Amino acid sequence: MNGVLVVDKPKGITSFDVVRDVRRALKAAKVGHTGTLDPMATGVLPLCVGEGTKIAQFITEATKAYDATLKLGATTDTLDADGTVQVERAVPALTPELLEAALSRFRGTFQQTPPMYSAVKVNGKRLYELARAGEEIERASREVTVFELVLRDYSATEVKFSVRSSKGFFVRTLAAELGEALGCGAHLTALRRTQSGPFTLAQAVPLASLVADPSSAKFVSIEAALVDVPALTVTDAEAGRVKHGGLVEVGPQVTGLHRVLDGAGRLLALADAVRGKLVYRRVLGG
Repeated sequence: MNGVLVVDKPKGITSFDVVRDVRRALKAAKVGHTGTLDPMATGVLPLCVGEGTKIAQFITEATKAYDATLKLGATTDTLDADGTVQVERAVPALTPELLEAALSRFRGTFQQTPPMYSAVKVNGKRLYELARAGEEIERASREVTVFELVLRDYSATEVKFSVRSSKGFFVRTLAAELGEALGCGAHLTALRRTQSGPFTLAQAVPLASLVADPSSAKFVSIEAALVDVPALTVTDAEAGRVKHGGLVEVGPQVTGLHRVLDGAGRLLALADAVRGKLVYRRVLGG
């Protein structure tokens, strides 16, 4: 059992709970998830199994897409419905124009500060551990990109939207900031991840089905899991050097992360092209 297993995470459990249940069901020694989903969230959770764990970090870095619902007029300490209401305010009369004007502030590349209730580590501790102990600390903002943000529906106090974003983006934070942009506050009430890199809901197996029938597990190969990463084919002589982490020159015009393949299309490594040379991030063999 090697590769990536796409699970449809149910509401009410952690991503670590999903890993535990799948490990038990498959009797697999090595299983890891590729980006935490909050207990309230559902949807696409790619799990790396066996040799697939070698590429977990590259799947974690992929673009994500979500369908979300927020409740206007109330803020919570966790920025979602699992938290305690802090402030309630009147909601303005909503119009498509008003909502589009607010949403437009959150498209493109900008700085976002992680919420206290998150799995981000600061000085070796998860932020949610500090938050549960009643602490709030300064958090460094990070650059994130929203590639697409679409209003899907709204009512007097509720807004539904879809978002496609870079890694490390918090939809809860977007919901809270959107509420502030509208002057009434808001918190997230539903979140469903619809895509993570190349993986979609159409591929996802419900966790309950997987636990009940482990044979329903459908693995995506390591090669297929990395299809979104640009490929770079090397010569036979260079392939030998790649397998041992040796020097390979690719020219200054090649930049960024690449799958390094031999002439037969076998995956040898994942490497960044930096100043005309390959800098290996993971050598996989061939």
